[in-house]
Amino acid sequence: MSELTFEQMLEESLKTIHTGEVVEGTVIDVKPDEIILNIGYKSDGILPKSEYTNDSTIDLTEAVKVGDKLDVKVVKVNDGDGQVALTYKRLVADRGSKRIEEAFNNQEVLTAKVAQLLNGGLSVVVDEVRIFIPASLVSDVYEKDLSKYADQEIQFVVTEYNPKKRRYIGDRKQLIVAQKAKAQEELLSKVKEGDVIEGTVKNVTDFGAFIDLGGVDGLLHISEMSWGRIEHPKKLFKTGDVVKVMIKEINGTKIALSTKFDDANPWKDAAEKYAVGNTVTGKVARMTEFGAFVELEAGVDALLHVSQISKEHIEKPADALKIGDEVTAKVVDFNAESQKISLSVKALLPDADEAEEVAVAEEAPAEE
Repeated sequence: MSELTFEQMLEESLKTIHTGEVVEGTVIDVKPDEIILNIGYKSDGILPKSEYTNDSTIDLTEAVKVGDKLDVKVVKVNDGDGQVALTYKRLVADRGSKRIEEAFNNQEVLTAKVAQLLNGGLSVVVDEVRIFIPASLVSDVYEKDLSKYADQEIQFVVTEYNPKKRRYIGDRKQLIVAQKAKAQEELLSKVKEGDVIEGTVKNVTDFGAFIDLGGVDGLLHISEMSWGRIEHPKKLFKTGDVVKVMIKEINGTKIALSTKFDDANPWKDAAEKYAVGNTVTGKVARMTEFGAFVELEAGVDALLHVSQISKEHIEKPADALKIGDEVTAKVVDFNAESQKISLSVKALLPDADEAEEVAVAEEAPAEE
């Protein structure tokens, strides 16, 4: 017990305190597991580490110094050893609860560090009050793995306040939705169809990639990724890639993107390269019952109809060709408007009479 004058001892002997009362104490000693305070009573107050904070990693000798003033709440007037049991964290929690109530009523945006990752969401602590943020309210898209939020500071609003049940629910999702809506409005006011801007690949799916244009997502469909054929979007893009995209279409708040730029369009000079009568070479890219599609270059396919594969009758293309085969053929039709080219191998083959004349000429003995 701290040394007091006779007058102080007399005054304190007459002073009474009660369980639940909030008193101010002065730190007179700090140990690793408890803090001793002079609370102006005949007995000193004992504040165990467990009643100072929920954080077991805190070093009391670093957090509190002799002479510090602390508001504490009386837990028990006599702890069995003639001393007063105190709590600091419960008082802070009570005050914190009022703070949370104010934030709830005013829809104030709070900032706190994630204290714990839970199966169903995140736990944050504000003034010793634990607030639960369900996984469904962590982001505007569901995230199964929340590990990236560990020890991160996040912003949220309190959407449920029930101190009787100690139920405090936070919502981060609505802030993200609002931020994106604002960013979307700002972006749509600045850009127009045909503009080329930079974006970051956010997610890659089977049908395309979602590009973050600065808080707003645009869809780069697989059909708009290249003039050529693509096996899968992941062959071209990965999350985090910075890409230049062209705004192809704006429909309300939906933005369609493209990386098929006009200067790389293989059809720009196709009329000259693939004019009717030209002989071309390509590889069989795919086959149907009625013919084979030959890739002449990335983005330019031509149809080789089954009837034009050979002078002999062929039931189906697969009887004479397979995917990957190199084919040399003659262009027999070119339609720039519909971007269609028709080929014929048969047109390059000699007629039967011509073939016979060639064969006879090859077999005839040379004149001496």
